[in-house]
Amino acid sequence: MKSQATFILLLLNLYFGHFLLAQEAISAGSTETTVLFKDQEELSIRLKFSTKNLRTQTNDSTYITSKLWYKDAQKLWDSIDIKLRARGNFRRNNCYYVPLRIKLKKSDAKGTLFQGNKKLKVVLPCLEGRNGNDYVLKEYLAYKLYEVISPYHFKTRLVNLEFIEERGQRIKEHQVQGFLIEDIDNVAERVNGKQIKRAIHPLQHDAIFAVENAFFEYMIGNTDYSTRVQHNQRLLFIDDKIISVPYDFDMSGLVNTHYATVSNIQNIPAQIDQVTQRAYKGYMRDEEVFQMVRQTYLDQKERIFATIDSLKTYFRNPDQLTIAREYITSFYKILEDDKKFERNIINRIRVK
Repeated sequence: MKSQATFILLLLNLYFGHFLLAQEAISAGSTETTVLFKDQEELSIRLKFSTKNLRTQTNDSTYITSKLWYKDAQKLWDSIDIKLRARGNFRRNNCYYVPLRIKLKKSDAKGTLFQGNKKLKVVLPCLEGRNGNDYVLKEYLAYKLYEVISPYHFKTRLVNLEFIEERGQRIKEHQVQGFLIEDIDNVAERVNGKQIKRAIHPLQHDAIFAVENAFFEYMIGNTDYSTRVQHNQRLLFIDDKIISVPYDFDMSGLVNTHYATVSNIQNIPAQIDQVTQRAYKGYMRDEEVFQMVRQTYLDQKERIFATIDSLKTYFRNPDQLTIAREYITSFYKILEDDKKFERNIINRIRVK
């Protein structure tokens, strides 16, 4: 009885320490969220460029000059000069719509909706087709779910993109769903942290936030990441703690795009052969940490499903939302069952 009471006390101390740290981060950074991401109403934007030129004339350091049109607070079209490049590896080479990175001059952004943002990512569908927009929505949903779990996350905003594609002397117009992602520099400023640009072994990361991260990647069925080599993760130093922030979830089971594959990082294919299957990739921590994080997810269950349901009106195929909801439900069935939790998570913990 005494040992059980001690365990519960340790659990509560960990929980409230975690809670206070998170609250401090939110309070410290709340005024640093830019106007662009404070407003969560879907934003209408327009871009005009040649995808051929974007693929052949840009790289990690080379941009083309372009313009972005957007609807202001009065729903009137305005514009801003930008620099644009293609990004990503797989999607850049295999998708019709090229993922984008936008660079903004401080002087051009001043006084506009984009003030305070120097760089932005634009996530677009991979291909034209019925479910392309819904795949984007499910990846956007993943970002929103992590917002529920952790104060250390990338801010996002849905956009309705009118893409005017230049094809030599011809023009083709597209209307697609997409979303914007803030830059890691903005994340660091918002949470009063600093970015770490080198890999640090996961066991040196803050234990609680590391397990929250691992649970999240497991919840959405994502294997395409590594906290060890910082693949689809960014490290921040906050209040003497090292915290890894996840991004890029299109290969996850939750999104389940037509091109998604199980990642070969950390020999995961030996465990699973379909992206909709889950494989836990987190590292060994004290038992109370796992139980505390487990309880955190259980406590946030209602908000998790409310977040899913809040996107209902945006889905073109209602079945895609239903599938996403069922997928997260299957995660909670594991979390709520002691034997399933032990078999699927605790027994899969990495020790090195």
